[in-house]
Amino acid sequence: MIRLSSYLSVLCLGFAFSQSVNAQQEPNAEQAQRPGPEYLTSPATTILKRPFSEAVRVGNVLYLSGFTGRIPGTNTVVPGGIQAETRQVMENIKGALDRYGSDFDHVVKCTVMLLDIKEWAAMNEVYRTYFAQDRMPARSAFATSGLAFGARVEIECLATMR
Repeated sequence: MIRLSSYLSVLCLGFAFSQSVNAQQEPNAEQAQRPGPEYLTSPATTILKRPFSEAVRVGNVLYLSGFTGRIPGTNTVVPGGIQAETRQVMENIKGALDRYGSDFDHVVKCTVMLLDIKEWAAMNEVYRTYFAQDRMPARSAFATSGLAFGARVEIECLATMR
């Protein structure tokens, strides 16, 4: 009797698992209508052969990769310190938002990574000029132990489409 009970338990588990797998492989009507992710890159980033997309659009949401103060199409960070870099970061973000159908009015969340948290106030002086005073996105900021290409600041954003 115990052997039959064990056999039936295994049989039921196998059936339940196969139904679960089939449910994951066969999208329902709602899932079939939802577009999948669209991976977006520009010529300036494609030429650098980075192992990530500049942005990914899923439905009405645009996920931007982190941007540094690099001159587009190069690995060179603009000179001039945190404020010059922040201005270049924000211009790089503006370019990506424009390319992919959004703008700063539609940015809902940013994450700021700083090489030195003591530069937070100086970075904010430039950062805030890119947003309407009554439309500041949600934001996180933290210090890191290093950023790519010797950058002092990196910012990534999430935005909705225009």
